[in-house]
Amino acid sequence: MASANDKVVLALIGAGGRGTVVILDMQKCLPGVEVKYVCEVDKERGGRAISELEKQQNVKPIWVEDMRRTFEDKDVDAVVVCTPEHWHALATIWACQAGKDVFVEKNINMTINEGRKMIEAGKKYNRLIQCGWQNRSAPYNMEARDYIRSGKLGKIALIKTYGMVGGHKAWILKEDEPVPQGLNWDMWLGPAPLVPYNVSRHKSYNEWWVYSCGLNLADCSHAIDLTRMVMGDPGHPKSVFCTGGRVLFDDAREIPDNQTITYDFGEFPMTVETSIYGDYLVKASTKIRYTRELFPNWPFNGDRIEIYGTEGVMYLGRTGGGWQVFGTDSEIIAQGYGYQPDVEHQQDFIRSIRTRKTPNADIETCHKSATLVHLANLSYRVGEKQLFFDAATERVTNSEEANEISKGSYRQGFELPEIV
Repeated sequence: MASANDKVVLALIGAGGRGTVVILDMQKCLPGVEVKYVCEVDKERGGRAISELEKQQNVKPIWVEDMRRTFEDKDVDAVVVCTPEHWHALATIWACQAGKDVFVEKNINMTINEGRKMIEAGKKYNRLIQCGWQNRSAPYNMEARDYIRSGKLGKIALIKTYGMVGGHKAWILKEDEPVPQGLNWDMWLGPAPLVPYNVSRHKSYNEWWVYSCGLNLADCSHAIDLTRMVMGDPGHPKSVFCTGGRVLFDDAREIPDNQTITYDFGEFPMTVETSIYGDYLVKASTKIRYTRELFPNWPFNGDRIEIYGTEGVMYLGRTGGGWQVFGTDSEIIAQGYGYQPDVEHQQDFIRSIRTRKTPNADIETCHKSATLVHLANLSYRVGEKQLFFDAATERVTNSEEANEISKGSYRQGFELPEIV
C-alpha cells in the first residue's frame, strides 16, 4: 500500500471551464499532487490553465497539443479527461493502455458499447477509472441510501428525477469559417467526422449528437447516477420510453431542449424530466450547497430527486441540499443536511491511486448510469419509441436502428479498438 505522502503526477486533457476548475481543485485537494501536463488543442485556453496552476503549485505544467504525449511519460500516474464527450471513451482507453489511471468527466461516454470497452480496458490493464459523478462521495447521499435500505421509507413505488434548469438563450447556427489561429481543429474533432470549422460546433458542441448526449440530459446524468446510488445501484432497466422536442427555441439544434423519460426497473418505475425552460427552476444556491444548514425549496429545485415509498416521500438534492423525508400532513420524519462533494470526490480519486482501492464512482458501476442516458436518447432518436433492453447482451431487442446508432462511428485514425 502506498504512503499518503507519495507524489501523484497528473495530466489534464481538456482545459475548458470545467476542466480548469477540476484540475485546480484536484491539485490542492491533498498534499503531494502535481500537474505535469496540460493538454489542450486550443493554445490560448491551455495557457490560462497553465498560468493558474503555476501560481498554485509553483511548478509550470508543460503544454501539449496531442494527449498521446502525456501517455508516453512514465512519470504521469493518472490523467483527468475533461474534453467534449466524443473524446471521453477513446482518451480513457488510450490512457489505460499506457498504464495510467483515469478521472473522466460526465457524461462519461457516447454509447453503450463505449462504456463496455472502457470497463474492459480498466480490467485488462489493471487501471482505476473514476467517473465525474461526485455525488457518490457525498456523506449525505450515503445517509439517504442507508435510510432507504433500512426500510423506513417502506416499499418504493415511484421515483421522479429532475434536471430542469432555465437561463438558456436563443442560438443561431453560424456559417463555416477559417480555423482560428492557435486551434488544432483536426484534434478537436478526433473521432468525429472531418468537417469545416464552425464556431457553433466548437463552442456549442452540446447541441450536436456527434459530440454530445445533449446539454440538459448530460447535466441530469448527475441526478440519474445519484438515483441509482441511493437505490442500491440496480441493474439495467427492462425498457425505456422518451418523448420530447424543442419547446423554448424552434431553431436548428438537433438535440431536444426537453425530454420526458420513463424507465421500467421491474420493481419500480423511474421517470426523468429534463428541460431548459423556466427560470423559476434553479439549482441549489451556493449557500445551500456549502453551509449544511439549509434545504432547497423543493418544488422549485431544478435538479431534485423524489422517492415515493409506502411510508413517506424523500426529497434529495443533487447539488448539495441534503435530504428530507415527509409523511402524513407534511410531517418531517427524517432529514440530513448536504454539502456539494467535489473536493471529497477528488480526494477519493487521489487516495485510490495511492492505495489501489476501487474508487467511489468506478466505471463498472457508473456504466449502468450512462446507459440510462443512452437508452433515453436512442428511444427519442428512433421516433419516440418504447425500447426493450436485454441486460445480458446490452442490446435493444425491438429496434435494430437503435443498436446501429449505439455502435457509434469513428474517423480513420481515431477508431474505438475492437480489442482494447
